[in-house]
Amino acid sequence: MNQTTRKEPPKAPGALPLIGHIHRFGKNPHQFMMDLRQRYGEAAEFKLFHQNMVLLTGSRASEAFYRAPDEVLDQGPAYKIMTPILGEGVVFDAPIKRKNEQLQMLMPALRDKAMRTYSEVIVGEVEGLIARWGGGGQLDLLEFTKELTIYTASHCLLGPEFRYELNAEFADIYRDLEHGIQPIAYVFPYLPLPVFRRRDKARARLQTLVSQIMEKRAQELEPGTNVFQTLIDSHYEDGTKLTAREITGLLIAAIFAGHHTSSGTTAWVLIELLRNPEHLERVRAELDQVLGADGEVSFESLRKLTVLENVVKEVLRLHPPLIILMRKVMQDFVAGDYLIKAGKFVCAAPSVTHRIPELFPDPERFDPDRYTPERAEDKDLYAWQAFGGGRHKCSGNAFAMFQIKAIISVLLRRFDFQLADAPDSYRDDYQKMVVEPASPCAIKFHERQAVRPAPVSAEEAHASETAAGRLRIEVDFDLCKGHSNCMTEAPEIFQVDDKGHLTVLQETPDAVLLDKAREAEKHCPARAIRVVEEGS
Repeated sequence: MNQTTRKEPPKAPGALPLIGHIHRFGKNPHQFMMDLRQRYGEAAEFKLFHQNMVLLTGSRASEAFYRAPDEVLDQGPAYKIMTPILGEGVVFDAPIKRKNEQLQMLMPALRDKAMRTYSEVIVGEVEGLIARWGGGGQLDLLEFTKELTIYTASHCLLGPEFRYELNAEFADIYRDLEHGIQPIAYVFPYLPLPVFRRRDKARARLQTLVSQIMEKRAQELEPGTNVFQTLIDSHYEDGTKLTAREITGLLIAAIFAGHHTSSGTTAWVLIELLRNPEHLERVRAELDQVLGADGEVSFESLRKLTVLENVVKEVLRLHPPLIILMRKVMQDFVAGDYLIKAGKFVCAAPSVTHRIPELFPDPERFDPDRYTPERAEDKDLYAWQAFGGGRHKCSGNAFAMFQIKAIISVLLRRFDFQLADAPDSYRDDYQKMVVEPASPCAIKFHERQAVRPAPVSAEEAHASETAAGRLRIEVDFDLCKGHSNCMTEAPEIFQVDDKGHLTVLQETPDAVLLDKAREAEKHCPARAIRVVEEGS
């Protein structure tokens, strides 16, 4: 089918003058988009205020969305809501080339080597907060995970100044920035509203604090390693250093990525485990097997928790924190059978695609076994899309998964939990820009008395793979983010330079390297590596 014979997406009826479909979208965006999917299929057009929006769902349409180059689908015009928060000329407000350079500057703190230093920090923060719980009680789970993840994210990514010296003030600043993300800001980000005035005041104050810390760090012989220091040391390809305004914006972007989505997901993991006690028992058994009574929650031990990781994946399928991902169509764009004209906006909806039965059978059922090697329902990178996909897949996905697993591991080893309310009363709050459990989100807890004997895990019961023949390494460089996990697992095959550029040293290594190659494939956060066994 050539471009001239393709049709435009069907248009949803019921748009009102001036506001379009916002009256229905704002009430429950997930249900509104589910209805569009069920009625029109993979593409449907609707209207938000004066903007024409095209919803793309399903694997085929999503792949077109995520793989399109920036010159065709641009994030910038779709996220003007973030310009007052991140700053002019930062990320979405920057030209495409500069935006990509800025995002690449965040990567060193998210790579394998840096991640290995974070487990001790995260465990320490969890232990510090639960120390005040005593033997038992009741709490608002979401409020706890919000407080915890702002501590862990700021400590790991920004450094000790933000965590300790500026703890109270930074929390207030972050809250005012976070509250500045309002639906009306998509269209009118500079209205003279009190919430926007507080947002702008907080942004200015944070930039002042950043400038002061930069001056202080310049006098230190060993300033430490984290996102903040990485940005201070970074420069653009033309040699220009980042300004305090740019560093402030990128720090906000890092902390939003490290906290904004992880708090809700962490809460949902515990809720879903309590709603599904058979899976809770399996996670507990795995923790007891891998960690025992006194084992350390570390980078290495967390990587062995495959049952828990599958639980987190299933939570992210049912409760993806980002309800909608948007781009502006800069050039006429083809998605499947449809032609979408320049000037419109296109959007992906992970929560809708995640509930398509052809991609995820019995989609409303909580089933972490979807991600076992035998079923591998996440192998389609454009079906399971909790962290987005393609070239703009969230670079912090590895940190988010690592952080959530660490928190849940400590909590389940130390305490037993119960839902304080009826299981079905815990629901997603779609009135927020980032979806999380609705408040109040009450749970009961009491101190766990003993670690049970650890049974043999299902994974350990499986016989290890035997190599037969040669291997072929396939890398999707469009997906690669330069995390360098592959080089850690198989340095004989992969090399990643300081700029995050991957080189495959052996495209057809001997089968003796199968185990290492498989580990590299398994631990690639971007799912960019595929190992093919030839002659087996």
